[in-house]
Amino acid sequence: MIRTKQPAVLLLEDGTIFRGHSCGATGTTTGEIAFNTAMTGYQEVFTDPSYYGQIIVMATSHIGNYGTHAQEFESHKCQVSGVIIKKFSDVASRIGEIGTLQDYLIRDNVVGICDIDTRALVRHIRQAGAMNCLISTEVDQIESLQARLREVPSMDGLELSSRVCCKEAYDYGDPQATYRVAVIDVGVKESILRCLTDRNCFLRVFPMHTTASEVLEWRPDGIMYSNGPGDPSVMTETIALFKDLIASGTPGFGICLGHQLIGLSQGLKTEKMFNGHRGINHPIKNLETGRCEITSQNHGFVISKSSVTNNADIRVTHTHLNDDTIAGIRLLDKPVFSVQYHPEASAGPHDSRYLFDDFVQTMQLKGA
Repeated sequence: MIRTKQPAVLLLEDGTIFRGHSCGATGTTTGEIAFNTAMTGYQEVFTDPSYYGQIIVMATSHIGNYGTHAQEFESHKCQVSGVIIKKFSDVASRIGEIGTLQDYLIRDNVVGICDIDTRALVRHIRQAGAMNCLISTEVDQIESLQARLREVPSMDGLELSSRVCCKEAYDYGDPQATYRVAVIDVGVKESILRCLTDRNCFLRVFPMHTTASEVLEWRPDGIMYSNGPGDPSVMTETIALFKDLIASGTPGFGICLGHQLIGLSQGLKTEKMFNGHRGINHPIKNLETGRCEITSQNHGFVISKSSVTNNADIRVTHTHLNDDTIAGIRLLDKPVFSVQYHPEASAGPHDSRYLFDDFVQTMQLKGA
């Protein structure tokens, strides 16, 4: 049944206002606005823990057409604070057991707005930079909504991983698998776990508040440092944990936030981007092979280039071809490497899944 459209309003921190209609849950939500250029994979985007605390503009025009599916998730619920869509489909058109995106958003109480000019909005964000925003169905309360928006904390300096990581360690995969991999969960995606188990790995997923001794007592062959949300520079305890684990000499692989935290643990610095990288069509160059890859990305912070230049123990392995930001590093004195993007690519191209094979090979060489 097609729902009756209810008015909604989008307020930006700089005073810009867009008016449209409500989709998902009704009410008011706040967060940092960010745009994603992917044409597919909205369910994976909305359930990715790295998006916690953000309101996502989907740059492609039509969202919801193919509904939602129980196998196309990255966590147990929607993690975004809100969604902004041009044309929202109430009808799910796909073979199989699917539900509508409207029901999915209502289930997880995600407030959204549709029927606005997302092209104009994305162009505005590109020029004005990252900022907080608010979506509400209380369209006649603009002044009070603006006052509420002014109270929303900046993403710069905000620790969010503790709100999405697991609280207790748990096992994942076949205990008889060849390799034992400890996953440090600071917001891990389900598809990262699947990519590891597909490569004959048995996983123990540890919460971010674990200790290095607890991880190493499990005797892992390798350590996966996961993706996640928020500002890495304020995660001092996790940075110390990563430093201790890396010092053990255990092979390691970091993705996105894990990549940033590895850098911080080795004396590098991170910085917030004017606009982050979010989408499934970002070009990366592998400096070790000379090959280029199309990658899936979702981040608003990067490792500072100048801090890598001054560190003789770290080599840059990948760069982003659009803006020359650091996209991958390798430690020269430890069997650890990391990338800023998402090689599991769910959704997205599989150009970079070889990195999981490289991780397995590193564990093989260490165990030989």
